[in-house]
Amino acid sequence: MKGAICYYSGSGNTALACRYLAAKMEGIEFDLIDVTEAEAVDTGAYDVIGFAAFTDFFGPSQVFLDFVDRLPHQDGTPAFVLSTHGFISGKTLRIMEASVAAKEFRVVAGHALHTPESYPPMIVRGRDNEQAPNAKELSAFDTFISELRRRLLDSQAGLGGASRPVRISFLNSLMPSRPRTSARKDMGEKYVDEALCTECGICEKGCPYSAIRLDPRPVFDMKKCYGCWSCYNHCPEKAIYTKKFRGVGHYPRPIDLLKEKLRV
Repeated sequence: MKGAICYYSGSGNTALACRYLAAKMEGIEFDLIDVTEAEAVDTGAYDVIGFAAFTDFFGPSQVFLDFVDRLPHQDGTPAFVLSTHGFISGKTLRIMEASVAAKEFRVVAGHALHTPESYPPMIVRGRDNEQAPNAKELSAFDTFISELRRRLLDSQAGLGGASRPVRISFLNSLMPSRPRTSARKDMGEKYVDEALCTECGICEKGCPYSAIRLDPRPVFDMKKCYGCWSCYNHCPEKAIYTKKFRGVGHYPRPIDLLKEKLRV
């Protein structure tokens, strides 16, 4: 059985979770596809498609939603959704499920994995969740993977595999839906410390919304920005800052403890 996991990972936490899941899917070979590097995916080449994204301001990032919107309509191709989140996942899974189902994929499972926080404001407030996932959460993730594998193999063998509504907690169901531009407003204007900036271009190359250009230092297009904090997190010199946050709360890559827990 051949599958693909289409993922969007700002800090690397989601990519790490996808590699962990794929390694444990004995009997199912998965290609991992970064949606920021793939304009389209030949969905017909796969028996199952996974979709993974991190919670970005109580929902999946616009990058992820735009990618799904570009996919061709399906005829019941099996799919699953996976989200990672720091403080709270909100309705991320439900929104992912709806966007995937709108393309006529048959969503058979979904899971939200608690990971360390990558959102600088939450890190600064002391809610970095560096111990996530705890033993119970990691066990639940392993159980999800095992159950997903069984469902997919049963479906291939003609033993069932109907769509199943994705379940989220009552608390997450109460979280309000926010327009994607709310994240941009929350982040606010971005600035560059000229004494620190080396004009390396990492922020420009890594911006998933093409909202940065070098001239010769970063210039930000706030009309394109969605406040994802990628430029802030990944600046090696910590030269990018906002009115509220400067030189603190960065999360450019998975921490060692998470890499140890999701080692494959």
